[in-house]
Amino acid sequence: MTENPALARRMWHQLEPVHALFWYSPDVFAEAAALGYDVGTRWPSYFAWRAAPLGAAGPERVASAFYSFSPRMVAEHIPAAWAVAPPERVLEGRWRAVDRMYRALLGDGIGDADLAEAAGLARAAAEEADTAGRPLAAANAGLPWPDEPHLVLWHAIGILREQRGDGHVAALLTHGLDPAEALVSFAAIGAASVETFASRGWTDGEWAAARDRLASRGLVDAEGKATDKGRELRDSVERMTDDLAYAPWRTLGADKADRLAQLTMPILVKVLETGLMPAQNTLGIGKVQAPPR
Repeated sequence: MTENPALARRMWHQLEPVHALFWYSPDVFAEAAALGYDVGTRWPSYFAWRAAPLGAAGPERVASAFYSFSPRMVAEHIPAAWAVAPPERVLEGRWRAVDRMYRALLGDGIGDADLAEAAGLARAAAEEADTAGRPLAAANAGLPWPDEPHLVLWHAIGILREQRGDGHVAALLTHGLDPAEALVSFAAIGAASVETFASRGWTDGEWAAARDRLASRGLVDAEGKATDKGRELRDSVERMTDDLAYAPWRTLGADKADRLAQLTMPILVKVLETGLMPAQNTLGIGKVQAPPR
């Protein structure tokens, strides 16, 4: 069988927005408000929704798992999130939120056979995702599977995206990039604007210090732009990320992956048509590709 780690990236680009609508949907914010979270910004509920599978984790554990967020920003929301609602209630609300979001998005299509087929394929891939050394993937994989296909689809994509994210952290660590440096080096290759990365809570001083550390290694120039060495390092990070995320797609196979992409394309189109997804994102979706091998 021909190895094709790039398939992992292609499927991530395809599936991530189908899942990530959750972080911007007004239906999800309505469920967060019902739990008691301040929805003036997305962060109080974001930290609760995403960290809840870890249990009532403290700020150190969440900052470690989330990696690129400033520990100070994490501490503003964790453990305060669990005083609003304990993790088990947050997880119950998360299912309600996903249900509301997809019913609003898909309407009568919520019962389509294509959706059920997509859910089955996504679950098959997610169940092959290795969670050793991957705390967020393991926490989500340890949750009971729901019954409804639209919930299965969202949960499966969530396991796969956290498994990829955990592997990305491993790649960053392997390449000697701390949390702030990871963002500065990503901005340096044009993945998104510096202003977009400001959402992760680092101060101007912390950003400048991280840039100086990268400059001392010859990875960015005086203006914070990536040097050739810096681009080579980020290319290596992206290749390793794809390699570490490839196993579920290798097992599923290219034909079934293509079928999943075909089945989820109408959902992706509907997501993009909502206008809720940001034009720029901190993940480099649609902008950053791993270089040819």
